[in-house]
Amino acid sequence: MTRRSLVLCAAFALASLPLAAQTKQDPKSPIKEPTVQLSGSLDDLNLAKQAPQTGVIVTAKGWEQLAEAWRVKNPAKVDFKKEFLVVATSQAGKMTLNTRLDDQGDLRTEVVDNGDTQGGFRYAIRSFKRDGVKTVNGKPLPVE
Repeated sequence: MTRRSLVLCAAFALASLPLAAQTKQDPKSPIKEPTVQLSGSLDDLNLAKQAPQTGVIVTAKGWEQLAEAWRVKNPAKVDFKKEFLVVATSQAGKMTLNTRLDDQGDLRTEVVDNGDTQGGFRYAIRSFKRDGVKTVNGKPLPVE
């Protein structure tokens, strides 16, 4: 084996360490593989008003209404007794929905965008397990 091959093998092994060191998430954590994880873009800015003011959907009726308004094809079935949806929008060209659950059960959401205002709007919708979540951004989950 040449010296270059040894260096490349060592570099690959070192680069793989963080992957091997990752710990599995707590199975009760609401932040894991979601039932719903959608993002998209719509040209009609007025449709952004259909997003819930709380940023949270807790009923099938609310999800059906939003999915219809935003033309979501084949919206996933959600068991709202066990899960809820977080909805975020932005007029920026690109956006990401970041979430973090703190020790007190507060699910914090943050929209990070590129600041480049475009026509229409972008959206992200993600489901979370209700277990362990007491509040979203410091506010109790809506009842309806």
